[in-house]
Amino acid sequence: MKKIFITLALLLTTIIQVKAYPTKIKAAYAIGIFHNNGNGENIQHKIETKDNYNGTCYSKIVVFSNAGNFISNVKIGNSIGTLIKSTPIYNKLKIKIAQEQTFKHYNVTKGYIEVRINNKLFDSKVFIK
Repeated sequence: MKKIFITLALLLTTIIQVKAYPTKIKAAYAIGIFHNNGNGENIQHKIETKDNYNGTCYSKIVVFSNAGNFISNVKIGNSIGTLIKSTPIYNKLKIKIAQEQTFKHYNVTKGYIEVRINNKLFDSKVFIK
């Protein structure tokens, strides 16, 4: 009886530890788009950009998650972005709350910006000229 109780206790503690830190993606947003020279604009709460970003440009997204094991894809029209920089964001207690990522896009034509994390669409509201 004692062995069964110890086995059940160990089993329950391992199950609880596995679910203690879920890696669920809470949200992901496109926050900015920039030209090669660094000039750009904030695209939060916008429907369409002011400038024309044809050619090569950069986009920034933020992914709210406590873990970094996710695959992010950013697409503008037919141009698929290449990840060039990823920076973790911490709160005051030094707990990771988000990840800021910068993507470089080549041969951009007009179209909607799509932010996908693990093939799930999170943001596609802004039209890029």
